[in-house]
Amino acid sequence: MVLDVRSRFAWSQQEMARQSRVTVCVGAESLEEPWERVGSGGFGCVYKARHKEWRIDVAIKLLDCDFGLWEEANNLDLASCEFVLRVYGLFQGRPPIRGIPEKQGIVMEFMRRGSVESLQKDLRGPPPWPLAFRLAHEVALGLNFLHSKNLVHSDLKPSNVLLNDDFHAKLADFGLSRVSASVLNNNGESTGQSGGTFKYMPPEAFELSYNFVRSFDIYRYCKYSDSCWKEGIKFNNINSRCVLISYGIFLWSVLTGKEPYEVAHNYSHVALRINDGDRPPLTAIDQSGPNDLGKLAELMTKCWVKEPTQRPSFRECLNVTEDVFLMHESGIPDAISDVLTRLTPGVSPLTSEEPSSNNTVYLLTPENSETKQQNLVRRMSDADKAKFVDGKMAELVQRVPEVTAIVDQLGTMVHSETYSVIESKATSQDKMRTLYRRTLHSGGVKVKAAFYDILIKDYPDLVTSLGGEL
Repeated sequence: MVLDVRSRFAWSQQEMARQSRVTVCVGAESLEEPWERVGSGGFGCVYKARHKEWRIDVAIKLLDCDFGLWEEANNLDLASCEFVLRVYGLFQGRPPIRGIPEKQGIVMEFMRRGSVESLQKDLRGPPPWPLAFRLAHEVALGLNFLHSKNLVHSDLKPSNVLLNDDFHAKLADFGLSRVSASVLNNNGESTGQSGGTFKYMPPEAFELSYNFVRSFDIYRYCKYSDSCWKEGIKFNNINSRCVLISYGIFLWSVLTGKEPYEVAHNYSHVALRINDGDRPPLTAIDQSGPNDLGKLAELMTKCWVKEPTQRPSFRECLNVTEDVFLMHESGIPDAISDVLTRLTPGVSPLTSEEPSSNNTVYLLTPENSETKQQNLVRRMSDADKAKFVDGKMAELVQRVPEVTAIVDQLGTMVHSETYSVIESKATSQDKMRTLYRRTLHSGGVKVKAAFYDILIKDYPDLVTSLGGEL
């Protein structure tokens, strides 16, 4: 049987409802009162409530209409992974809120830490570098996973990247972001049912002929057609290139803590600037940050080039974000501790004039001798030394200049091949990163402890300034 496009659409909606694993229906009687309003968007409001039986807080997105309800739930269900918001079921009923009639909605996990946007506002700037790097990587992982499922996020921005209790990122609001003939309707709204926030959209989205074809719809409408499936793959590749420019601008926002095009709130002005090749300024990124910032800056500029075919793939993005994150992963506990301290009422966030760490480079001089170790009285265990090395590696990369001398003292702990790779690196920072990645990280407590002992002998002032002891 051959179905026309309209029939296929109707069939796909029925099939979606039948096959979706999201079968739990949550009524108002299942949720404790009162509900707390926590957000709103182009499709309705989001409330927080506690489920009586599950004994957990959930988020209920009430929709102004039921258009796309099953699709949103099914898409979230298809995209079930740790970097995409989890859906528990569908809501049907009358909310315990005055003036609101019976509604339909989606019941999702509640993200207690809000969004990347709200975090930036609370911190009055970007999060500490290790956490910023992790957010950049986790969002790339989420986008790549959606791409693998033939799903495309058409409204990526900081407010749609939510944070769990441990500040891990989860993508939200991708299923309800719809685009028809053009990304915006005629009155120039920044968001809405036509989808997308214009400051994060690609240049091609401002053309009247632009049509953001969603390949997962093509797949469902043409489920039994090989040609349609191939067409879906083609459109998915096109759409993923469009999302990449949003990811590049998202990267800029995460690293700067700012909104792009802050002085240009008018849609026409932003559209003109973007089409003319204007992009957020790289000078807004803190130039005193770690060298790895350069890798992400280069990636974002590749993501937001005007020609879609010249933008990288998600996998190419992941190669960069994973490398940067792994180099700074050990700094995550301190970064989160810093964020929690700054979010505590009565504690003022650091300003750009108040650096969070000392960037002094310590030189090996006669004054930094073994005699200074005499003043350090408590002896550290090898486990403590290893923990110090992991936790302070980001600072050590920037502040230890004579890496080759340390490698020589480690002797046979450094493989000859690794020694050659370290020697080939042009900067001390890259030498230290290679040493950590290829020797210290894999060598365990013993090798890290030996590395620490060399540091305390050659750079006692540096070690003690970072909280280390003998």
